[in-house]
Amino acid sequence: MNKTVKIIFGIVAIIALAFVLKYFKDANSKSIEDFKVEEPFFTSINTKAVATGKLNPEEEIELKPQISGIVDKILVEEGDIVSKGDLIAKIRVVPNEQSLVSAKSRISSSKLSYDNAKTLYDRNKALFEKGVISQQDFENSELSFNQAKESLAQAQNDYQIIKRGSISGGSSANTNIVAQIPGTILEIPVREGDQVIQSNNFNAGTTIATIADMSKMIFEGKVDEAEVGKLQEGKEIRVLLGAITDKEFPAKLTFVAPKGQEENGAVQFTIKADVEVEQSTNIRAGYSANAEIDIEAKDSVLAIREALLQYNRITEKPFVEILDGENKYRKENVTLGLSDGINVEITEGVKEGDKIKVWNKASKDNEDEDND
Repeated sequence: MNKTVKIIFGIVAIIALAFVLKYFKDANSKSIEDFKVEEPFFTSINTKAVATGKLNPEEEIELKPQISGIVDKILVEEGDIVSKGDLIAKIRVVPNEQSLVSAKSRISSSKLSYDNAKTLYDRNKALFEKGVISQQDFENSELSFNQAKESLAQAQNDYQIIKRGSISGGSSANTNIVAQIPGTILEIPVREGDQVIQSNNFNAGTTIATIADMSKMIFEGKVDEAEVGKLQEGKEIRVLLGAITDKEFPAKLTFVAPKGQEENGAVQFTIKADVEVEQSTNIRAGYSANAEIDIEAKDSVLAIREALLQYNRITEKPFVEILDGENKYRKENVTLGLSDGINVEITEGVKEGDKIKVWNKASKDNEDEDND
């Protein structure tokens, strides 16, 4: 029994030893992993900031009524082109009954004063012509008569304004809403029959229409605080519209906000730029747009792809692995220059002709062996 067990254990040990020897043999005979390599190259690198925003008219105004009432008639439609002074809408006044009664009462009172002053004037005029009263007394009665006449006319005008909203009903009447600038009707937020409120010191008033000059457009966007310090007013930039993808619009930076606003944990600064728009181009207000702003550019610099860089976990300094003999690589610390997010300038650590390890990609031959 013991002899049989010993024989079995011996056979198992021999088989296990054979497997171990085969494993080490296969491991030692496996080819060394081979990586792809790339060489540095000369190229131009351009760093730029990108601002996201919208394209809006430079001159845009809202037309508001100077008197409260009801929209009686709208004479234009959205998209119409108007000239300065064109009639946009008419407002029908709904008078306040108390104010109307008070205005009538002022007319009656002014009429009584006028009649009395006229009677005195006529009497003193006759007496003055006969030499009974002095010229001073006559002139005083004449002045009182003229003042009473003016007060009556003013009371009658006030009544007409309260009742109809204007005296003459002409183009200068408060009930007429006219265009203050030439341009395009962007929006008419009211309809005929809507009630509107006048614009005054305590109320912004109801917007009747919005007009903008579409020939003068500006880009309004925001840039990150890391890039705003590199921007200068007057710099030429490029604007790309989301709705017109095949065309770039030249623009000039005109404003960089002195104060930023925090949005989603990042500080953003507002910028504005005048955009050159051809008349033949159909531009609409509110188009989403991106502005590309060149920050710095260099020509013919030694560069590598940023994907070749590795970073020390402790010092966080960049380095690359350069081929140094057959399947041997040495680490080389590098000093970086400009970067456009794809290629990066190398100022120290790498020279032309060096073969740099693509550390995350094996060579094709090695991949084929692994697949086999």
